Amino acid sequence: MVGLIGKKLGMSSIFGNDGEMIPVTVIQAGPCKIVNIRTVEKDGYTALQLGFGKKKSKNVSKPVIGQYTKSGIDTPSAILKEYRYTETDAYKIGDEIKVDLFTEGEKIRVKGKSKGKGFQGVMKRHGFGGVGGTTHGQSDRLRAPGSIGSSSYPSRVFKGMKMGGRTGFEAITVQNLKIVKILPEENIILVKGAVPGSINSIVELIKK
Repeated sequence: MVGLIGKKLGMSSIFGNDGEMIPVTVIQAGPCKIVNIRTVEKDGYTALQLGFGKKKSKNVSKPVIGQYTKSGIDTPSAILKEYRYTETDAYKIGDEIKVDLFTEGEKIRVKGKSKGKGFQGVMKRHGFGGVGGTTHGQSDRLRAPGSIGSSSYPSRVFKGMKMGGRTGFEAITVQNLKIVKILPEENIILVKGAVPGSINSIVELIKK
């Protein structure tokens, strides 16, 4: 599973060779610094730990600072992810993996967190229709969930009942997104369609 960490910059549109307008998501893909290398001899598998962005040392715990010091890296990364690269011999700690890992026309997976919407009621969260009117004195119950359980039996509310609650900010993976254009000098990648998350949110780009 070869991957790269990036940041969603927003959406735009470009024109294809046939004049068709293509909606694209603009992603800053890397550069990601190799913080650690997992090997079969030491760890039982091969992988690369990649760091993206920078973080102040005062905001990082001492054990994590020790990992960076051991690797000879001065500045801690804001985001740290591990990917199962099968071929790790060509890499060494401190190297940077950039957007040239991908090619135009290739299809990838993009993982991210959806937009958080805070606490929402049942109509927005689950698509309830409401009580349907203001008859019989129901002047303030238009968006209420209605009955959630009986009194005598089971005398409780079943787990999993659709009710109001925190909505959004869930891990979502979008499959088969085509890379429309790559700007290597700016570490920018344009993928066709939408990816989860708000502007400046962290996403993962994974080769299929």
